Amino acid sequence: MNIHFPADAPAYRETNLTIVFPALVDGEQVPCAISVEALEDHFDVESCDSRGWIRAFDAARARIEAVAREHLRVSNGTPVLLKSGHFPPGSALQ
Repeated sequence: MNIHFPADAPAYRETNLTIVFPALVDGEQVPCAISVEALEDHFDVESCDSRGWIRAFDAARARIEAVAREHLRVSNGTPVLLKSGHFPPGSALQ
């Protein structure tokens, strides 16, 4: 399975309080998202608004994409919603 994350800008989705970002799995676009709660719990959010959540996502993008990649592999390429429990305590900034 070939998984790639385009450098597209993430977007805030107010309807479910997530930051969404795309993945390409074997050339097909698959939606991925992380909850703002997970960002606040694990990624040093400076302000609790869309700009603050997107800045936190950008700063931790490599770690978030690594976790998303593992979930895409396990789920055989289905959409991913990362929540706070996907990031063990103390591991976010590693």
